[in-house]
Amino acid sequence: MLRVLRPQPPRHSPGRLLLHLALFLATLATTSTVGGLMFASSEVELRLASKGFSGFSLFWRLITDREVLTAGLAFSLPLMAILLAHEMGHYVACRRHYLDATLPFFIPVPFGIGTMGAFIRIRSPLMTKRELVDVGASGPIAGFVLTLPVLVWGILQSQVVHELPKGGYLVFGEPILFKLLSRMIYPELAQGADLLLHPTAYAAWIGLLVTALNLLPFGQLDGGHITYAALGRIHRLVAWPLLVVLVLLGFKWTGWWVWAMVALVMGVRHPWVPGEDDPFPEDRRWVVVASWVIFLLSFTPEPIKVVP
Repeated sequence: MLRVLRPQPPRHSPGRLLLHLALFLATLATTSTVGGLMFASSEVELRLASKGFSGFSLFWRLITDREVLTAGLAFSLPLMAILLAHEMGHYVACRRHYLDATLPFFIPVPFGIGTMGAFIRIRSPLMTKRELVDVGASGPIAGFVLTLPVLVWGILQSQVVHELPKGGYLVFGEPILFKLLSRMIYPELAQGADLLLHPTAYAAWIGLLVTALNLLPFGQLDGGHITYAALGRIHRLVAWPLLVVLVLLGFKWTGWWVWAMVALVMGVRHPWVPGEDDPFPEDRRWVVVASWVIFLLSFTPEPIKVVP
């Protein structure tokens, strides 16, 4: 069995720490702004416009309004916590194996949900199945564990409605976990009622989607690391058929075609590692099973549908 002796990873420089902090704060600002504008009532803008505000002054007053800030933070804080837990799970696993890894880089954007996610850069190559499983699974498991209480609280704050508002709106697909919890809390949902999501519930829903996407069994995604470690060279035989399944799901939700392209760009099959033929560590089997269960609980075939 391959064993790897590694030196202690280097410490992070003060300048790099400031960069990570700046990106985190910038992403907190963009997710708060986008979340606030998404969930605050439309009357806020009308009220400010009636007072004579327009252009940039209207936008500034809008994003600093108490209602917008409250709604934005109810969305951004749990979302950022889930993303941070996911990436720090990877980071801690890397440090435990003496792998050289960066702290999380957050990506702020002024549209969508206010971020394109976060990532860490692992400079050391993964050499063994134990490293693959520990590093690959630690992020999704950590993010999922934090998502659970956020999801429960967010559902409790959401509103049950028996008639949806007229006009265009988004319908979010329900992962198994979301469906189970929402119907346990609100039995009337099983009778045809709908749930208007609280900002925190939406953040938790995104957390489930991010977890499912990262656990797709391709290339160097988290799911690719885990599946390759568990199956070894058999992963090369099942990777392409699984990609065909993903492409077929694209007829349900076109976003899966984007992820199929991502898999093609990064490589559908996981790169070879020296410990490929080593026996799988028995004490890590539960980690693989837990990861696959988390994927099933977090996955939904049609995450988003636009109703005109």
